[in-house]
Amino acid sequence: MKIAILSRDDRQLIELARVLRNRPGADEVDMIAGTPAKLTTLADDAVPDVLVVDQPRADEGELEALERLGHLFPRMSFIVLAGDLSQDFLLRAMRAGVREVLPAIPAPAALAQALDRIAEKLGNQGGTNGKVLAFISCKGGSGSTFLATNLAYALSAGGSKRVALIDMNLQFGDASLFVSDIKPLATLSDVATQIHRLDPSFLASSMVAVTPNYSVLAAPSDPAHASDVKPEHIDAIVKLARRQYDFIVLDVGRSLDPVSIRALDHADTIYPVLQMTLPYIRDGKRLLTVFRNLDYAKDKVELIVNRHDKNSDIRLRDLEEAFDTTSLRTMPNHYDAAAKSVNQGVPVTRLMPDSPLSTALTDMARDLTGEAAPQQASSLMARLFKRRAA
Repeated sequence: MKIAILSRDDRQLIELARVLRNRPGADEVDMIAGTPAKLTTLADDAVPDVLVVDQPRADEGELEALERLGHLFPRMSFIVLAGDLSQDFLLRAMRAGVREVLPAIPAPAALAQALDRIAEKLGNQGGTNGKVLAFISCKGGSGSTFLATNLAYALSAGGSKRVALIDMNLQFGDASLFVSDIKPLATLSDVATQIHRLDPSFLASSMVAVTPNYSVLAAPSDPAHASDVKPEHIDAIVKLARRQYDFIVLDVGRSLDPVSIRALDHADTIYPVLQMTLPYIRDGKRLLTVFRNLDYAKDKVELIVNRHDKNSDIRLRDLEEAFDTTSLRTMPNHYDAAAKSVNQGVPVTRLMPDSPLSTALTDMARDLTGEAAPQQASSLMARLFKRRAA
């Protein structure tokens, strides 16, 4: 297991690490000096299986901080070492999600038994890890927000997947308006400024519920609040969302800055959106150069050609040569359906399900979820023959 020890006392850190490293097996033991609040921005690969917390101060809210860590990292277990083993302290620890409380100077055998119980539990526990999909516009007006919001709806339409969309166009984002007429009660900047409260219920209550299993976290309503959102806030929000949703769709907008790059870092797949004109192609190539400089793998990026027209002067073959790829996803040009959807704030697949644009979005959603297409209605002739046979 991966074990981390958290303590204010350097001598206690060293002693506990010595005891744990002397255990049989190949546990990885790390030492962290500080308090639980220090751990909210842990990178995914640094999250331990077990956190041994040396004498948390209940009167300073450190048990509540452990509870928030438990929401952020559900697979992480806690062992608390405490000088106060009163009924009140044990009850508060239990409410915070702590199941193992030992004396401040634990017997090595008792500590080993607690770790063995956790190891057995982890061996039988499965984890969830939602996929993060990031949409970014190669040039303004590409339609990336429309595709992001409507794909998110299509992903949730089967009813079996929980989907969250986070609007990261921090200055002028309006993603929620594309799929809902509900005014957001809170925004991404509100969550960022209260990041200490972050847990599943706080995140859910800050979002617009488009359907029971599709929610949108809106961008700041005032561009002046864009600076409230920091890269470390994105880390915490996306990590929590991964554990609560099957898909997290990020509408990154157009700009590249530390916050948007941090979001792209988290993405399993990035979808740059362009149209079939030279300015889009030029800016798209620039964007892919940036991605290469960021060391993003080639298979992490999938270009989407929006408003694709087979009769365009620029052919798909030309785009494949320009971007050195044979993997281009296209969205058909059906302006009437898209315009009606945006103007009414209703997802296009619900408003006009027979539109070729709806079909393309539904097909993309099925590719991502792996769900089979619904059984097609039989043809008119087949229904007639079946009726006669009956």
